[in-house]
Amino acid sequence: MQQAAILWHVALLAPPDGKALALGLVGLVRLLPILVLGPVSGVVADARDRRHLMLATQTAMGLVAATLAVLTFRGLGVAWPIYLLAGINAAAGAVDSPARQSLVPNLVPLEDLPSAISLNTIMSQTASVVGPALGGVVIAVLGIGWAYALNGVSFAAVIASLLAMRRVPTPAAGTRPNISLGALIEGVRFVFAAPLIRSTMLLDAFATFFSTITALLPIFAQDILRVDARGYGWLYAAPSIGALLAGATMVTLVHRIEWRGRVLVGAVLVYGLASVGFGLSRVFWVALLCLAMTGAADTVSVVLRNLVRQLETPDYLRGRVVGVNMVFFQGAPQLGQLEAGLTASWLGAPLAVVAGGLACLVATGWISARTPALLRYRGTVARL
Repeated sequence: MQQAAILWHVALLAPPDGKALALGLVGLVRLLPILVLGPVSGVVADARDRRHLMLATQTAMGLVAATLAVLTFRGLGVAWPIYLLAGINAAAGAVDSPARQSLVPNLVPLEDLPSAISLNTIMSQTASVVGPALGGVVIAVLGIGWAYALNGVSFAAVIASLLAMRRVPTPAAGTRPNISLGALIEGVRFVFAAPLIRSTMLLDAFATFFSTITALLPIFAQDILRVDARGYGWLYAAPSIGALLAGATMVTLVHRIEWRGRVLVGAVLVYGLASVGFGLSRVFWVALLCLAMTGAADTVSVVLRNLVRQLETPDYLRGRVVGVNMVFFQGAPQLGQLEAGLTASWLGAPLAVVAGGLACLVATGWISARTPALLRYRGTVARL
């Protein structure tokens, strides 16, 4: 809900001829904390109690949402506080993500990990469906301030769940690294020495960099499809609806997928094609369908990428691998938002989206050709 509200808020405050650039800058202010803190936070996740880290980061993100709500209720008329708080929220998220993702394998047996990853994806996407859809309604009926306020309240449930956890397994004391440059370098070396992990990260980076649509959704909603805040909410929620359906399917099918590498590459190709379709669409329901396809394809890709990473990474390195992956998984979409804003300012939003989708297809073909092991990957061997 918060990201949808921030983008809508910035679009309302920006001048008409600077709207695309203003939306792209949201991606930039989110990118910088990820680049700086991502790999470092992975070391911290391996060295410290992951549950305690999440308690701190979730509290920080809740406070950011509350601050945005207060400022908006008081009549915020400039965009720079939104950029600042979006950056702070991204910093907290950069620390949260390695701890959260590394915690999942500690909660379930290894043989149940594929289903756990799929279920975790469904939970995330359910929140992504409800959040933007509810956000559009709340913005239209009550205003942007209440969207921020409700988002802040939602963090209470996460914090309560973390407090309720007991006896969470932690890495053995002898395997915990010191927080040091050497520990960071160890994680980076592992990632780039493993072709499967490296190629899946590059696939994600190129796909989300070239095919980031989110930042331009307010332009499509307001100027191209000409829908109101509710329509914007549905556009924003459509990828998550597709993701939710795909995630539910993956829970039962992930164990049956034999050629996981090929399915992963195919999912990224569908993502690029659906992005092209959205850029060409001028009918609301067609745009919704294309966005839902991007969400479904991305979820299949996310589940299989996470499975590769979790199965191929020892537990004592998981935080650092997630930290490096964050630069690709979260940094590329944020940089992609800036790229989308700049390209849209030059070529217009529709052509920018079409060009990005085509670039995604080319990049996927190149990575697949460069990494034959990816297309042969079945995921039958796990590293403990």
